[in-house]
Amino acid sequence: MQIGVWISLAAYFVLMLAIGFYAWRKSTSSSEEYMLGGRQLSPSVAALSAGASDMSGWLLLGLPGALFASGLVEAWIGIGLFVGAFVNWIVVAPRLREQTERYDNSLTIPAFLGKRFPTKATALRTISAVIIVVFFSVYTASGLVAGGKLFESAFGEFINISGISDYSAGIWLTLAIVLAYTVVGGFLAVSLTDFVQGCIMMLALVIMPLVVLYAGEGSGFSGASNTLSGVDPDFLSLFNGLTFFGFLSAVTWGLGYFGQPHIIVRFMAVRSVREVPKARNIGMSWMAVSLIGAIGVGVFGRAYAQRNGLDVEDPETIFIVLAELLFHPLITGFLLAALLAAIMSTISSQLLVASSSLTEDFYRLFLRKKAGEMEMVNVGRVCVVLVAVVAAFIASDPNSQVLGLVSNAWAGFGAAFGPLIILALTWPAMSGAGAVAGLVTGAVTVIVWITLGWNSSFLGGPGIYEIIPGFLFALIAIVVVSKQTETSGEFRPEGRAQAAE
Repeated sequence: MQIGVWISLAAYFVLMLAIGFYAWRKSTSSSEEYMLGGRQLSPSVAALSAGASDMSGWLLLGLPGALFASGLVEAWIGIGLFVGAFVNWIVVAPRLREQTERYDNSLTIPAFLGKRFPTKATALRTISAVIIVVFFSVYTASGLVAGGKLFESAFGEFINISGISDYSAGIWLTLAIVLAYTVVGGFLAVSLTDFVQGCIMMLALVIMPLVVLYAGEGSGFSGASNTLSGVDPDFLSLFNGLTFFGFLSAVTWGLGYFGQPHIIVRFMAVRSVREVPKARNIGMSWMAVSLIGAIGVGVFGRAYAQRNGLDVEDPETIFIVLAELLFHPLITGFLLAALLAAIMSTISSQLLVASSSLTEDFYRLFLRKKAGEMEMVNVGRVCVVLVAVVAAFIASDPNSQVLGLVSNAWAGFGAAFGPLIILALTWPAMSGAGAVAGLVTGAVTVIVWITLGWNSSFLGGPGIYEIIPGFLFALIAIVVVSKQTETSGEFRPEGRAQAAE
């Protein structure tokens, strides 16, 4: 590995640690500051933080890999995500920002649900916290798998000198840097690093596809199209081999946005409801550019590989392979830093949200109701480390697929929390019993669907993405149970709702 790559990566690591130190000096004196940055995020920071924590290594590894292997038809996942994210900013963002502050300044999603439905406060906080910790352990593991693959592909020669498995070393090195700034600086550090990482990711996803497209003979759009037609005449078709259930499974990824705690927590932290539209415009512009760039990496990367006889064993590493082949070492280091940025921004957000739930919804709720602010901050730091170790254990299998792990966790959150959050914010007649029913139904349906393998093959046909039955059954459960157990007075827009003791 050339020295220029290490210079770029070292500069990136130093910058992340410096931001963590800055955040520690500025905003870690209370649990509200440690978990929500004092609700003072600017629109640009909130928007890019939400986007960067959302996309993860999936954006630079999983999505380009799927397109590289199967063609443009895989872009439907990105299209579904874009629509889902836009609706999320419209429906959920302003309501969640306003209501979480009004309901006794709720700092976590479980705490908000408990105060929104005081008759079922303890059950909602406990169950939702368990779901958050379980699925985030899997979700965080997907990021660590991406980190392991990066170091296995790009830095193996260097790491093998030390006698350590390059994949395992990649996991622990990625985790060490993330823990350093997350444990020290809390939510503000995570959000500021996400902003910087989001900028790096977008720049990389503009540079990479353009360079790949025009590299070597037969370059340009027409050259790439001709090359890909030789691979498969329908490679650039959005409908090649697309079945109804395949289309549905791809576009319904967008349903997951409504229930992703690490994303919607950014809505809770923006400075004011009035600034949500500005944040939405910034965030959706960033997402459009980044998704188009990721699609370009996969499609143009396949054309480049075909023209040059390049053998890519793992399609999910195409971004890494192209970064090493086509760029000056300093730029290669920057591009690999962009991949690390995608990975680390999501891991840090997930660790902090899982830690916040353990701290607020277990420790304070059951063990130390009168714990002081600094005690809660320190307990939160310990919980970050605990969740990280569990995730590293899950990620220890080098054969894990990034997209597979992400899809399972994404569906789990989307089905468990998606219908619940939407209706809690918009339907006054929803009851606490209905909330519990939806939460449990969504999570259990996803787990059962995956266990039975119906996401791979359903009734002898193609699989159905588990978020579809999970979201639908959770929605039905909430409505049916709420109709049967309406509790007057649970939705109190006039004042603060206090959780039941």
